[in-house]
Formats: sequence, structure tokens, C-alpha cells
Amino acid sequence: METIKSIVHWLSYAYYLYVFGYASLFKVFQKQSMMQSMDSLGFNKTWTLGIGIGELFGVILLLIGLYKPEFKNIGILLLFPFAVGALTAHMAHQEYHHFYNSLIMCVLSIVLLATDKQFKITL
Repeated sequence: METIKSIVHWLSYAYYLYVFGYASLFKVFQKQSMMQSMDSLGFNKTWTLGIGIGELFGVILLLIGLYKPEFKNIGILLLFPFAVGALTAHMAHQEYHHFYNSLIMCVLSIVLLATDKQFKITL
């Protein structure tokens, strides 16, 4: 069971890093398609750059977390609101082709925290 939990954790981590990595870089480097998409959601250039920088900071924390696990958890906790915000924005604008990645990121945030050996959730 521990092996399966570990495999799920690291596959989730890799996909989480991939999605937030490219999304943040597309925003920070102002890729035309990303800028148009964010503009259609009502975010101007300043907001798009702010969101991109926030996501990039979370991605950097995830990468540092490979060596110091507490930073990985902080990165996940920082990126979770961005995932929820993306899910909300895409649902509100009926962009269902982007909705799935946002939903997966929301679920993977919880999966990553729940399967991490250094993080405890107590109710």
C-alpha cells in the first residue's frame, strides 16, 4: 500500500508541477494565446502578470520542496487558491475545455497533501 501511495504522490506531483509550470511561464512571458484567454476572462495585463508571478513563486517552492519537503507543502497551499480561482473563472465563462485541468489541479492539491509523509491533516 505504501508503494502505491508513493507512486500516486509522485505522479500527481509531476503533473501538478507541469500544469502550473507551463501556465505560470505562459503568463509571465506573455504568450499571446494566454494573454488573450486571460483578457477574455476579464484579467488585464497587470492582473495576468500578478497571477503568473504568484504561480511561478509556487512552482519554485515546489522545486525547492524536492530537497526540503516543507517548502513543497507551502507551494501546494499557495497554488491551491489559484486552482480554485481558475476553476471558478472557467466555469463562470463556460470554458469547459479549460475546466478539466483546473478541476484536476484542485483534486491533486488535496491528494498531494493527503499522501505526503510530512503533512498531517487532522479534523
